[in-house]
Amino acid sequence: MDAEAQALLQALLRRTRIASLATLRGGAPNVSMVLYLPEDDFTAFHIRVSRLAWHTQDMQDDARVALSIQETDAPSRDPQQLARLTLRGEATRLTEEGAQFERLKAAWLARYPDAGVTFELPDFSFWRIAPREARFVAGFARTFNLAPEGLVEVAKTRAAPAT
Repeated sequence: MDAEAQALLQALLRRTRIASLATLRGGAPNVSMVLYLPEDDFTAFHIRVSRLAWHTQDMQDDARVALSIQETDAPSRDPQQLARLTLRGEATRLTEEGAQFERLKAAWLARYPDAGVTFELPDFSFWRIAPREARFVAGFARTFNLAPEGLVEVAKTRAAPAT
């Protein structure tokens, strides 16, 4: 992957705040919108979800998930040129205490200042998605397959282009 594509992917992951989460529900695909928080080095992506949601129930039954993150469409853009990433991995529920929780909570509230209510409700928890593989489309006919190590290299990219 060239430096321009790396910078584009880093900007996409750092600036975009919503993703589509795909889970398996009774053996069939289920997709829903979630907020996400990437680790600085892209070794994990965190979501904060309610146990009442179908996707959370699905992750409890089968940890295999996919996240799809894409640039926002606009009438002035060619949709085929929009940057998008799909990553597949495993989801693990995290405990709601300790240093890791406090760090995630602070980062979550910095990224989503209006999400404080989720810390007052007992049914919400953080889940960690550890990437197993990813596929990045930087635009039409510009596709890259990435292992977890490739995502870490992207996180090291110095300058990201304006989006």
